[in-house]
This record gives sequence, C-alpha cells and structure tokens, in this order.
Amino acid sequence: MIKVVFFASLREQLSCSELSLPQESITNIEQLKQKLIADNPQWQSDLESGTLLYAINQTMVDEQHTVISGDEVAIFPPVTGG
Repeated sequence: MIKVVFFASLREQLSCSELSLPQESITNIEQLKQKLIADNPQWQSDLESGTLLYAINQTMVDEQHTVISGDEVAIFPPVTGG
C-alpha cells in the first residue's frame, strides 16, 4: 500500500487529508497522480495545476521519482513564508 497525504489548501480543496492505495501498477509519482484523478475525476484541476510539490518519506522528489509499497507520499501546494 501507498499512503498519500494531502497538505495545506490542497487538503481543503480535495476534502481529503489522506488515503491509501494498492501499489499494483503505480511506479512513480506521475502514475500515482493519474490513478488519483481516475478514481476522483473532480480532483483533476487541483492535481494537474503544475505547481504541486511532492515528498516521499519526507524527502522532496519530482513526478518521475519511483514509488514503492510502504511509501508515504505527501502532496502539497508551494509554500510561502512571511
């Protein structure tokens, strides 16, 4: 299983804080994102915004990074400080 955690405004937009997916055919972040959209078509515009950031097991990664069973994938919008 892959644990997916949504943070900040993305969590509110999707009305979901976390979920788990079987790893089966998911090999990278891009495939994970496409699986999330296939299962939840209403999330498409939020997940394809092009500005999202990703972390696997608390390490920042890009969309081509490999995902394996047991990983925690965090998805969140860009963070700004002030």
